[in-house]
Amino acid sequence: MRLVLAEDHALLRAGLTQLLELNGFTILAAVGNAAELDQALRDPDAEGAVVDVRLPPSHTDEGLRAAVAVRAARPGFPVMVLSQYVEHLYARELLASGEGAIGYLLKDRVSDVAEFVDGVRRVAAGATVLDPEVVATIMARRQVEPIDRLTAREREVLALMAEGRSNAAIAAGLVVSEKAVAKHINSIFAKLDLPPAPDDHRRVRAVLTWLKV
Repeated sequence: MRLVLAEDHALLRAGLTQLLELNGFTILAAVGNAAELDQALRDPDAEGAVVDVRLPPSHTDEGLRAAVAVRAARPGFPVMVLSQYVEHLYARELLASGEGAIGYLLKDRVSDVAEFVDGVRRVAAGATVLDPEVVATIMARRQVEPIDRLTAREREVLALMAEGRSNAAIAAGLVVSEKAVAKHINSIFAKLDLPPAPDDHRRVRAVLTWLKV
């Protein structure tokens, strides 16, 4: 898969480039600021991106803005966003389109190479991947919401869905059958008023409902 990489720290940018290329990705462009990122994302050969939220010139949310913009121009374009801190509002904005193929990980997660690479691969395959610390922060801050209808087990399942886990991975993590996971997910959809609909990503919509804090 051909990726665009945006990271303003040169050493980390070089390290991420090497790490991703060693794991089968092709880095079309490795850039260090918002202007270069915007230009790189115009390349029709680009098939996905890994971007830092904060880039020059202002070091605020340039990477996030670029991710939102490219997904508006190319719906479903896979983007993994990296952040130094937990900013759950960033995650919510990234998911606002209701499509998959989006990830939000803390930079500390890069130190676990296998987990990071697996996250990028899952995003490239169309999954939604949220950092476990983002998941925990949102759960801790939640007020009374429709999601409070869920049982403790259903909350566990939804948290793992937010991390981008498949039904099989959720089943393995909770030591239950895939059939049981499917039943929990159907119950989650029902309790969050998410009926089946053509071209509707109910897993993403469930996570979006959960992010509305």
